[in-house]
Amino acid sequence: SLAWARVPARRSTRPHRLASSEVYYILAGEGEMHIEPEKKTIGPGHVVYIPPGSRQWIENTGQDELRFLCIVDPAWRPEDEEVPA
Repeated sequence: SLAWARVPARRSTRPHRLASSEVYYILAGEGEMHIEPEKKTIGPGHVVYIPPGSRQWIENTGQDELRFLCIVDPAWRPEDEEVPA
């Protein structure tokens, strides 16, 4: 599946895990990609691979909106995502 996502300035997504692998393609903005236990600086044109089952989240460290494409294989299903409370 393919999704378009955005994170407002100085915000982050919630930590979560997927049963599927993911690839993020960064379109605009800057931030940090957290795939425990690692953290990488990201910006436009960067591609990030997220292995299945990895606890991960993306953080916008910039002043502008962070926008990216999220590719999930096999396709995303709600029952395949774990978001701790």
